[in-house]
Amino acid sequence: MAQARASSPPLMTVAMAAYNSMPYLAEAIESILNQSFGDFEFLIVNDGSTDGSGEVIDAYAAKDSRIRAIHQENRGFIASLNRMIDEAQSDWIARMDSDDVALPDRFARQWAWLQDYPDYGVLGTGLQEIDASGKPLDTSRPTPLTHDDMFGKAPTGPLVHHNSAVMRRDKVQSVGGYHSAFKHCEDYDLWLRLMSVTKMGNLPDKLMLYRRYEGQVTESHRAEQSLNAAVAYEAFLEREAGRPDPTADLAKMPPIDELDALFGRPIQKQLLAKVAPHLLYSPSALTGDGFGLITKALKAGIEIPGAWRTVARLGKMGRADRALQLAATLAFR
Repeated sequence: MAQARASSPPLMTVAMAAYNSMPYLAEAIESILNQSFGDFEFLIVNDGSTDGSGEVIDAYAAKDSRIRAIHQENRGFIASLNRMIDEAQSDWIARMDSDDVALPDRFARQWAWLQDYPDYGVLGTGLQEIDASGKPLDTSRPTPLTHDDMFGKAPTGPLVHHNSAVMRRDKVQSVGGYHSAFKHCEDYDLWLRLMSVTKMGNLPDKLMLYRRYEGQVTESHRAEQSLNAAVAYEAFLEREAGRPDPTADLAKMPPIDELDALFGRPIQKQLLAKVAPHLLYSPSALTGDGFGLITKALKAGIEIPGAWRTVARLGKMGRADRALQLAATLAFR
């Protein structure tokens, strides 16, 4: 039986974007519908899926009137998020990803905490990582709990697990929503901008199940994510120093060679030193754009521990061409 929507605006808007999410979509939706806290609308953007995700969303919407399905041509994750923020009917946005699982008391716990601490505008939770089949993984993600803790973690993150966040809509809008230039780290950039207008925190409890699997967007774009996050932090430092944010009006991140000019100071080498060492153990980075960042860092004179071992790793991955190129770079610096 469909649950009737209240006549007054809901207390919370759940925002989920789905693109070809069939393997896990139903479980993600049901984990929201089964929350003990039920006063929400559930916006689900079908971002041009071609695998039947749209039909799954419509089937659930027909059974529960809290769901509002939005079908659009493929516009990307950031555009989908900003659309849901614009269309939300409540003052609070709760994020949810289409391949994760929210535990039944997630919203109730977050809502109660936010009523006790009204000066906080963002609240996340701890999370438990699971594999593709839902089996718990033996991993640990440190989570800063208070706003003061966030500043200490700002250079490295994570600050708030994006899929667990509940945030004030007006605060997100006041800083311009998600910025399209910070693709694959749009949440980290948003948290750094929100730090100046509200307090942020996390519940220590693991109220979200975060799924890891082969082909996941986070891993397949590791190099771009890492570089953009490093740029986001430099933009944060500019704002903290009272200078204009050079990234504020960017629609797309420029190549790394253009960032010195954008910031008006030498920045490329320190970005490479920060990012390149973390790409050595990412297969997608080594076979993709990350390899160019690694070689560029080495040619700039940056020491990267473990780089010679990566030569052997590339050989085992079947990339003899890149193994030889990296060896030559290391030998003739």
